[in-house]
Amino acid sequence: MTTLDSAASSSSSSSASTSNTTSSQGFAYSREQFQQLVEDSLALARELGASDAGVEVSEGAGLSVSVRKGEIENVERNRDKAIGVTVYIGQRRGNASTSDFAPAALRQTVQAAYDIARFTAEDSAAGLPDAADLALGDAAVRDLGLFHPWAIDAQTASEIALRCEAAALSVDKRITNSEGAAVSAQQSHFFAGNSRGFRGGYSSSRHSLSVSPIAGRGRDMQRDAWYSSMRDALDLSSPESVGRYAAERALSRLKSRKIKTCEVPVLFEAPVAAGLLGAYVNGTSGGSLYRKASFLQDSLGQAIFPSHIDVREDPHIPKGKGSAPFDDEGVLTRARTVVEAGVTLGYFLSSYSARKLGMHTTGHAGGSQNLTLTSRLTRRGDDLPAMLRKLHRGLFVVELMGQGVNYVTGDYSRGAAGFWVENGEIAFPVEEITIAGNLRDMLARIVAVGADTYNAGSKTMGSVLVERMTIAGH
Repeated sequence: MTTLDSAASSSSSSSASTSNTTSSQGFAYSREQFQQLVEDSLALARELGASDAGVEVSEGAGLSVSVRKGEIENVERNRDKAIGVTVYIGQRRGNASTSDFAPAALRQTVQAAYDIARFTAEDSAAGLPDAADLALGDAAVRDLGLFHPWAIDAQTASEIALRCEAAALSVDKRITNSEGAAVSAQQSHFFAGNSRGFRGGYSSSRHSLSVSPIAGRGRDMQRDAWYSSMRDALDLSSPESVGRYAAERALSRLKSRKIKTCEVPVLFEAPVAAGLLGAYVNGTSGGSLYRKASFLQDSLGQAIFPSHIDVREDPHIPKGKGSAPFDDEGVLTRARTVVEAGVTLGYFLSSYSARKLGMHTTGHAGGSQNLTLTSRLTRRGDDLPAMLRKLHRGLFVVELMGQGVNYVTGDYSRGAAGFWVENGEIAFPVEEITIAGNLRDMLARIVAVGADTYNAGSKTMGSVLVERMTIAGH
């Protein structure tokens, strides 16, 4: 898609350095003020007798504007700040937070964290990360290009949203209504430190544009939506292209039918397929593993995917939505291979969950970072039409509904909508069905991954063809 044109892009500023965040960039506090708050809090914890302590100070600000049917609906501005203090007395942990940065409030917050630690039971896994794992020096201030403030006002934001909705409504007379369009510009910064020498923080931004048109009338009404979300507003798709594509998606779902219960191959559209990778991350994350609440328990070294599947992680992609020089504990992040030839090579562990498992932190306090799933069978020409031909006869899923996933057993049952495919071509839209299976089987039965890659947050992959699933219809 094209980038935002002049009316939007002219209000988007260029990339700013993350090293010195000032009020001129839309924040009330500077990085230096945050650093001082961290040092003051750590000093107070030492005075009380804490054996270790960690502090994080953050501030966020943003603008959100929504429109519907050519009229402005909501204009919201948000600004928040917080300081969180974690205190350790040996292996007893206490945490407290406040939005008041005054010295007296800071002292009360540190005291509260200390008091909580005093009356908390000892936990052998509690504690800060080992100093050797922390991002120190230059590694803690690595600039990954995550901060691109968008100097946009409510008037300009509403004009962009209105253009997006108007583009959707103008595609076809069968686009009869709209659930609205929205523009959001958000930015934040933080600074963190602990008693083991870690000091680091950075600024980041996230901007988005979305629209949800409705096609048809009476009983044959369908809605769909599309969006663009980027760290830099200059990288957003144009309002017109977002609106047109959302309308085309809604139109394609008119005259949807039900189908009979069957077992067939299922092709997940790329944005939906990212949820399968998300399920894998959930199953191999430390919290699920040490609680023995994972369908992928003890999967390290096991073939979970077919041998043609690889998963890579790179937390240092410039402007990446999942990029970070260190995790939420200050542990240095590293690029790695998560899955090679279908085999799980690594979990997603924080310091705490790693200790509970008798393992070592992987730098994932806070979650995964820029995962990419690929297949060694994928060829350059494997676009969506090619993937439909590989599906041949079965279901192409473009929307999932409900929360019917049990991450302990892997049982999977979700409402779905999409298209029935015959002879490699879309035959008709489908609705009011349920797709069911088991996540472990689904991951093992991936037979193809498309070259139609899509970035959904911190996950990037193409459409995914699963060999066989149960479709519950009528």
